[in-house]
Amino acid sequence: MSEHLTLDGMMRETRALADPTRLRIANLLARAQLNVTELCSIVGQSQPGVSRHLKILVEAGLVSRQREGNWALYHLPPQQLRRTLAGDLIARLDPADTQIALDLSRLSAVQRERAAQAQAYFRRAAGEWDSIRKLYIDETKVEAALQRQLPAGPLGEIVDIGTGTGRILALLSGRAERGIGIDTSREMLAVARANLERQGFRNAEVRHGDMTQLPLPSGSFDLATLHMVLHYAADPAKAIAEAARVLRPGGRLVIVDFAPHKEERLRAEHAHRWLGFAEDAVAEWLGEAGLEKTTSERLPADPLTVIVCLATKDGVALAQAS
Repeated sequence: MSEHLTLDGMMRETRALADPTRLRIANLLARAQLNVTELCSIVGQSQPGVSRHLKILVEAGLVSRQREGNWALYHLPPQQLRRTLAGDLIARLDPADTQIALDLSRLSAVQRERAAQAQAYFRRAAGEWDSIRKLYIDETKVEAALQRQLPAGPLGEIVDIGTGTGRILALLSGRAERGIGIDTSREMLAVARANLERQGFRNAEVRHGDMTQLPLPSGSFDLATLHMVLHYAADPAKAIAEAARVLRPGGRLVIVDFAPHKEERLRAEHAHRWLGFAEDAVAEWLGEAGLEKTTSERLPADPLTVIVCLATKDGVALAQAS
């Protein structure tokens, strides 16, 4: 059930959801991030009409709007479902209702088309990624080390900075209240969005943004991850400071990246700005950002060693997973 609402809040949400098309749109946005064109194709209405409905839902505080290039993406995130009237109404909708069933069928078609486009991009880029993966330890072992650095149980709200394909977001979303992935590449965001939708992670979403200027409020996350992205940063210290900014007191930052190496071709062929990082340099950047390094694990391989490092904000100690 939704949380208690003020009278004004109740009336605002009631008016916003009283229109059947807006309730259909809210039901769709509770299941996926969609743009206006996609919504028009699903609900069978004109762009001006759908845009007007979305404006009302956004102004009522029910739906979020995120800019991504020339598009705006709309979403009704899980936390909104829990604390608004929309959550109650959507839960009561009969999925066998003729109109609702048609909406969901059309949504599935939109998601299949998205997935096909994302996989086409993924196939074009896969050769480059595979050539890098061959240089270091198997990714499943890296992910297992990342999990070992985290405490058991719920992880709260998480942000995966430089999310790429959304793999780390998917890995952790099962234990997260909410997950947000940030990436500068709109093509990679499309891949991540398709992957998360295919795996059914409704508590996860992705947004366009830069690792040194996150489009997120300060002190709003319990966990941030920088997984194999810091070596692309022009200013790694600034990226770490920005990750620290969005963490709550006691929040955690996990950095996964390479130890110092001599593989110059990664700089020349794959746009790596840094050939790995010394642990004392990372520890210094963490300290400058108000974080304290608590644990780390080295995963040696030839020629690239991976380091998984955990830090906490304000030096708050956290129990480790057994």
